[in-house]
Amino acid sequence: MNEENVLNVPNDLWPIADMFFQGLGTEVNMNNEDEVALLFRGFFLLYLTVVTLAIITFKLGFARKLPLLQNLIVYGVLVIGTFFLTLILGLNLPIAESLLASAIVLGIYRIRLHRERESRNESS
Repeated sequence: MNEENVLNVPNDLWPIADMFFQGLGTEVNMNNEDEVALLFRGFFLLYLTVVTLAIITFKLGFARKLPLLQNLIVYGVLVIGTFFLTLILGLNLPIAESLLASAIVLGIYRIRLHRERESRNESS
């Protein structure tokens, strides 16, 4: 087979990326439309996961009340930035896993903060 038409897929992917790229094997024949479609589907699902987790993490940890235009700019830059992160590092580093852990920790923090504020308001 012609080497320029074959794309090697790493077999030691992180769990979330591995879940999306199952069924590809170790090589993708770029002439086979089904294999290329599986590759793009896997990348797109990984990208959507990273974007969703990045938005949740940003919202839980860093977001402040902003005007609508500034909000659109912030989220637009977030969506564009996560595309490049996923494209370049998505298969080599645990980006989705790190964002999931961050979202869980920040979610627990927000819940505890909310409960503490409620108990303070009730006692006042």
